[in-house]
Amino acid sequence: MALFGCSSSSYAFKLIISLSFFFFLCNGFSGSSSSSLFYTQHHRHHVAKHNYKDALTKSILFFEGQRSGKLPSNQRMTWRRDSGLSDGSALHVDLVGGYYDAGDNIKFGFPMAFTTTMLSWSVIEFGGLMKSELPNAKAAIRWATDYLLKATSHPDTIYVQVGDANKDHSCWERPEDMDTLRSVFKVDKNTPGSDVAAETAAALAAAAIVFRKSDPSYSKTLLKRAIRVFAFADRYRGTYSAGLKPEVCPFYCSYSGYQDELLWGAAWLQKATKNLKYLNYIKTNGQVLGAAEYDNTFGWDNKHAGARILLTKAFLVQNLKTLHEYKGHADNFICSVIPGAPFSSTQYTPGGLLFKMADANMQYVTSTSFLLLTYAKYLTSARTVVHCGRSVYTPGRLRSIAKRQVDYLLGDNPLRMSYMVGYGPKFPRRIHHRGSSLPCVASHPAKIQCHQGFSIMNSQSPNPNFLVGAVVGGPDQHDRFPDERSDYEQSEPATYINSPLVGALAYFAHSYGQL
Repeated sequence: MALFGCSSSSYAFKLIISLSFFFFLCNGFSGSSSSSLFYTQHHRHHVAKHNYKDALTKSILFFEGQRSGKLPSNQRMTWRRDSGLSDGSALHVDLVGGYYDAGDNIKFGFPMAFTTTMLSWSVIEFGGLMKSELPNAKAAIRWATDYLLKATSHPDTIYVQVGDANKDHSCWERPEDMDTLRSVFKVDKNTPGSDVAAETAAALAAAAIVFRKSDPSYSKTLLKRAIRVFAFADRYRGTYSAGLKPEVCPFYCSYSGYQDELLWGAAWLQKATKNLKYLNYIKTNGQVLGAAEYDNTFGWDNKHAGARILLTKAFLVQNLKTLHEYKGHADNFICSVIPGAPFSSTQYTPGGLLFKMADANMQYVTSTSFLLLTYAKYLTSARTVVHCGRSVYTPGRLRSIAKRQVDYLLGDNPLRMSYMVGYGPKFPRRIHHRGSSLPCVASHPAKIQCHQGFSIMNSQSPNPNFLVGAVVGGPDQHDRFPDERSDYEQSEPATYINSPLVGALAYFAHSYGQL
């Protein structure tokens, strides 16, 4: 097996030698001992049960395993190689780079943009605590924004997907080998996509804030593009899945519509530009865009809760009184996830995990935990609390709920296993991920054909290459986790699971003196 380097897999390739023989066939991760890569050392500080710093490092490293394109010389996940080097050529554009969303080889623009927004928000709120990991977090953001700039290079057009998901899913092959048609799909004036466009604008605007001091020129480029893309999103309205349904559904349909993204995008542009026109846009259109709607799920599809929290900061911390109503909207969301609170409507497993749905539930665990910590930060700054009817909840209560969720993810659960690959002695070994499950190029240079890989996908052999830091979909509503590679709902990692977790781990690592 291999962590940062790769090993050879014997299963279905008639290699008799044990997998363990190839553990260090490829170069490992420089700067760490092999034992520290595999077993997380829990350095106790005060009452810390987990090494949050180690988990933070790995949660960011994961993104290197999801990279598409020409890999840099400082690539640490060395079992990965270059892939998708002709992406975009179908429409004569350069779309090389970006991230594969999860365990397949497709570049979906909608979740990639949300991932970028949340990575940026993590750095905006908690980057000052990250210390040595801040450059790695910024590199993860820039890998995405470089791609998003390419995808938005033509006015009133966004290239929102590379690859045919249905054809890709009929193969089980490494990204380095993929030979399925790299179709390119776009939204434009005639086929609008306000949701994906506004989310892309949010990502570019949030990233512009991240790079404002460290790379002012790049920051200005990002912000200028964000402004243009948001104008396109607002002018040509419609959901992108209406025009691209066969291509993006059921994978990343815009089930919640585009109104939440317009509010979210405007909130980020208001924060990034301080331009009154975005504040006026929010004041004028907020209610129509669903500011007061009751929904308590925050993720790649529905951004209302995130927009409410972000706009509440403008009221609480920056004293923009015209946004006072968002404090109530944000409180309503927080009240819905506090166990036992009036109006609480969130289900928890017997072991204490927030549970929204069977498919990739951990994305809601990490996104909700991030919002709880971020809102607690804003409340503390403004010296106020959450009001749930007649009940009052302090910022400390919000942090304790978030900590319980993060600790569950890291191993404080009925199965005593971490749901992050490479963290702790027990973690998922058969994640639903093509590159991780197949022998790496260094150990098996010959191409693995489209259908050939399914013999490994359907096997019980552990993945030969560890996608370190990957957080999988997680257990079911009864805290059960079968660790089956074919179970994509529970065993597949995704970029948007990790992105909000980065901020949460930075907060806890600092809180317990680990950073």
